[in-house]
Amino acid sequence: MRVRAPARLHFGFLDLHGGLGRRFGSIGLGLDAPAIDLTAARADGLTVTGADAPGIAGECERVRGYASLAARHLGVPEAGAFHLADAIPAHAGFGSGTQLALAVAAALAALHGAPFSPAAFADVLDRGNRSGVGLAAFVTGGLIVDGGRDDGDAPPPVIARLPFPEAWRVVLILDAGRTGVHGAEERRAFRQLPRFPAPEAAEICRTVLMQVLPAAVTEDLARFGAGITEIQRRIGDYFAPHQGGRYASAAVAAALADVEAAGIAGFGQSSWGPTGFALTRDEAEAEALVASLRARHPDLAFRIARGRNRGAEVDAS
Repeated sequence: MRVRAPARLHFGFLDLHGGLGRRFGSIGLGLDAPAIDLTAARADGLTVTGADAPGIAGECERVRGYASLAARHLGVPEAGAFHLADAIPAHAGFGSGTQLALAVAAALAALHGAPFSPAAFADVLDRGNRSGVGLAAFVTGGLIVDGGRDDGDAPPPVIARLPFPEAWRVVLILDAGRTGVHGAEERRAFRQLPRFPAPEAAEICRTVLMQVLPAAVTEDLARFGAGITEIQRRIGDYFAPHQGGRYASAAVAAALADVEAAGIAGFGQSSWGPTGFALTRDEAEAEALVASLRARHPDLAFRIARGRNRGAEVDAS
């Protein structure tokens, strides 16, 4: 079996106040790259190998852990020969853990002919507990809005899913020397941050409903990008005490300042970063922006991605 699972961008939270009974809520996007490329074959025991590439060895250890957890959840033997040919950078703002866990579980279920529910396994993982975007990116891809968590244990419900315009491109700005806030540090940040103001949450929700989503349908990149940037400003400033500023990486922040100076309407940081992004109207504009940024920021890496309007692929290889 071969599973190819997409990364996701997290554009921001909708309601960190929670006064209406649901907290968080998110808007995000499935990407065609980076992506997980995982194969699995029948075996008597569990083996995990990986390509000779940076970061793969550490991800292989995570494959082992997720395979054990998935086997218990699915009620199947902890057996399979897994090979990780490509991975999503960890703790970079792409939702790598959720995507890898779901990819491993999907592959193991396919090997053993077991039914597999991504939502049920996400609940077991206790992932998607703040954002449902990663789970939805695996299942359907596209531009996703989730409705946040209530007091129950279910993953946040998807309340809107739209196709991302095919011509638009996402320039990814990568700082390999940094990682975003994660794990215990992330949990501590959410405990220590003050309650988000209700008027700020209301304005973010208004921006999503009355600007960002309509602009995606009408393919109005200027309005779409301006809405995303406004959400980024409000959320980034709220999290600034725990990530050293609006953006987690000073180098990425400098590149995003150049993005803004170039007149790009939509830009920001995915989740806790450090990955930044800029939205362009087509491949040519993306290539021109990357050339300009690369010349001024040689310490960073850049990649051009498309929105992915379908979920993960699970195929017999």
